[in-house]
Amino acid sequence: MNGFPWLTVAGAVPLLGALVIALIPGLPADSAEADRSARGLLAKQLALAFSLLTLVVVIIIAVKFQVGGPNYQFTEIYSWIPAFGVHYALGVDGIALVLIAMSAVLMPVVILASWNDAESGRHSVKTYFSLMLVLETMMIGVFAATDVFLFYVFFEAMLVPMYFMIGSYGVGRRQYAAVKFLLYSLFGGLLMLVAVIALYVYSTHSAATGHHGSFLFSELIHVSLSPAVQKWLFLGFFIAFAIKAPLWPFHTWLPDAAAAAPPGAAVLLVGVLDKVGTFGMLRYCFELFPSGAKYFTPLVITLSVIGILYGAIVAIGQQSMKRLIAYTSVSHFGFIALGIFAMTSQGVSGATFYMVNHGFATGALFILAGFLIARQGSDRIADFGGVQSVAPVLAGLFLISGLAMLSLPGLSTFVSEFLVLIGTFSRYKVPAVIATAGIILAAIYVLWMYQRAMNGPVRDEVKGMPDLRPRELLAVAPLVVLLIGAGVYPKPVLDIINPAVKVTMSQVHTTDPKPAHPAPNTLTTAVQKGTAP
Repeated sequence: MNGFPWLTVAGAVPLLGALVIALIPGLPADSAEADRSARGLLAKQLALAFSLLTLVVVIIIAVKFQVGGPNYQFTEIYSWIPAFGVHYALGVDGIALVLIAMSAVLMPVVILASWNDAESGRHSVKTYFSLMLVLETMMIGVFAATDVFLFYVFFEAMLVPMYFMIGSYGVGRRQYAAVKFLLYSLFGGLLMLVAVIALYVYSTHSAATGHHGSFLFSELIHVSLSPAVQKWLFLGFFIAFAIKAPLWPFHTWLPDAAAAAPPGAAVLLVGVLDKVGTFGMLRYCFELFPSGAKYFTPLVITLSVIGILYGAIVAIGQQSMKRLIAYTSVSHFGFIALGIFAMTSQGVSGATFYMVNHGFATGALFILAGFLIARQGSDRIADFGGVQSVAPVLAGLFLISGLAMLSLPGLSTFVSEFLVLIGTFSRYKVPAVIATAGIILAAIYVLWMYQRAMNGPVRDEVKGMPDLRPRELLAVAPLVVLLIGAGVYPKPVLDIINPAVKVTMSQVHTTDPKPAHPAPNTLTTAVQKGTAP
């Protein structure tokens, strides 16, 4: 261990919070409503306090992180199951750090926005917020794990709290959506488990691990695998990550799950959990199986471009606000996968930055949609109209969040999408050109949704709609500020991401006789340095 175990503390704080909330004494069934409300309020306040404490710890980690220092920092390695070479091993590079920071920022925001999500009476408030904090521990652990077996444990364990949040606290066909989400994810996880075991077996025959089995990522990247083996193991990992992301055509569980989940749970599902898929492609598929990644690159780029267009076109035809946002995410994950498999520094940096920006933009839009649905009792776009006249603050923030989804210049998503497209164009011109159609389609589904819901004559059902309350404004305002701030000045985030991307690309292109990527043009360099006009 190098110094204080900051990553363990960051993961332990929300888990401790979940335990404290779970230990709040229960009340008899005939208890007064005031007593129940007081216990529920205490659970919410504790959840918010522990999520803010976690955010403070993550901010300390980010401040202490040395840009340009060792690739992996805050490392911890403890032997966990010695007989099988399993370790409790944590560490972060720039890519993992920004995703952990995104998760830590989203959690208190989601808790504030979800203040009334668990008030249906079906289940206890304290259970709902305990599940949220347990999920935060899993999210931090999955991004920080540097042991493949430990990563797999977090990868599968995070399904459990989300399954209960959808199935118990959701709406509509919540149980169907929860089971579908779980089965898809478990199927992908099973394929990855087979690949993990095979990787361990190959490590027992490798001089890089001293001929002893290991799951440590730092050792497995040096295990020599034949091209044929890499192709099969790549598929085992990639399909699991493609389902998690989700990448077309593995996406069909997402619209059902996002539509059925409470708005707060939908933010975490699309904003964070799905990023584990694209993060896994970049971290594990690339660095463990570089030859396999190169072999399947044309296929993945084809799927990504189809996903960009398909998700956007289907989103245009949606009548449900939550399903529309879910399908836009299918399109955006196509952009992220396209940037990753372009295998250029610009593309991968843009894809990583896109993961963070998409989490904030989708999070803000889902939260605001949740506020609208709570007021109207419906998520049908046709049931709204004229909201801008009666709730101008809500409508204004909804517009900014929507413009972030279509990557308007001046917002952070524009920077990431620009880097993805220019990084892709430098190697794969035709896919990049086709993918730009996704920008036009995004303008259609975002602006048409805004026009139908916010503009026009005020419907009778909307006339008494209140504007954002202070708690609701406090929940969504930080995300909007981050979208604007990182759009105007993206340099601090890109400075953290770029060194880790450089190391990852060097691992992928070690045996590539061609240059790892073409020299960036002046505009790309200016964007990465934060000096672009």
